[in-house]
Amino acid sequence: MGEGDEDITLLLQRARQGDAAGTARAYALLYDELHKVARSLLHGGQGTLTPTVLVNETYLRLCGGDAVLPLESRKHFFATAAQAMRWIVVDHARRAQAQRHGAGLVRIELDENLPDGMKPDDLLALDAALDALERIDPARRELVELRFFAGLGYEDIVPLLGRSERTLKREWAATRAALQTLMDSP
Repeated sequence: MGEGDEDITLLLQRARQGDAAGTARAYALLYDELHKVARSLLHGGQGTLTPTVLVNETYLRLCGGDAVLPLESRKHFFATAAQAMRWIVVDHARRAQAQRHGAGLVRIELDENLPDGMKPDDLLALDAALDALERIDPARRELVELRFFAGLGYEDIVPLLGRSERTLKREWAATRAALQTLMDSP
C-alpha cells in the first residue's frame, strides 16, 4: 500500500468519526482515477451520461445527503464507487430502454477489456446476471464490479481483495462463463 493509500484510509477514518470533509477530500484525491474509469465505461455508448456526470452522480451517492457512507478504506471506497457506478449506468440504461419499444435477446461477452460503450440492453442483461451471481457468490460479483465497472486491473485488485493475481484470473474466467450462462438463461 502506497503513501496515498494510507492518506485516503486516514481521511475515510476521519469521516467515520464525523469529519464529513474527510470523504470529500478522499474523493477529490481519487477523482482522476474515477473519471478515467467512467470514461472507459461510457466510451461510445451512453449518450447524455458523460464521464463527468457519472463521477458526480457517484459522488452524490457516496457523500450526498445528510449521512456520509461509512467508508473504511481504499478498497471499500472503490467497491462502493464501482457498485454506485453500476447502479447509475443501469438506471440510465433502463430509462433509455423504456423510451424504445421491444427488446430482443441479448448476448454480450465480458473480456479482459472494458467494452466500447455497452448498449442499454447489454447493461440490463449484465445487471440481472450480476444480481443472480450475488445470490450465489457475492465475492465474484465484487470482482466483476471492480474489474468491469471500476476498470481496475488485476494488480490493483490484488491488494483490495487479498487474493493472488493468478487466483483472480482463474476466478475471472469462471465468473465470465457463469455470467454468460446466467444471461443466456430465460
